[in-house]
Amino acid sequence: QVQLVESGGGLVQAGGSLRLSCAASGRTFSNYVMGWFRQAPGKEREFVAAIRRSGSSTLYAASVKGRFTISRDNAKNTVYLQMNSLKPEDTAVYYCAADRNVIKTTAEYDFWGQGTQVTVSS
Repeated sequence: QVQLVESGGGLVQAGGSLRLSCAASGRTFSNYVMGWFRQAPGKEREFVAAIRRSGSSTLYAASVKGRFTISRDNAKNTVYLQMNSLKPEDTAVYYCAADRNVIKTTAEYDFWGQGTQVTVSS
């Protein structure tokens, strides 16, 4: 079992930046692929970014590529999502997720955090 706790959400103006963090506990963090997803009101949960166990490879949704950066610090058991040039359409609850298997863009991850709200005002 892996416990995930997100932090760093908040209210920001369009064009601003936020950095989300997700702290993991319970098992060896470096054994897990990590991902970020988001869900806006009335919409389905969507993939944002993912990173391999070593951090050697990443995936991004087209809507955030070039603006968001996923990274991890295995010594601190933490994955980050740096979000720059934020837009109102980035407003959502952001979730981190962990998976024991392959990096992927679908929501089939083994463990999930409780989410953190990001609101971007225009």
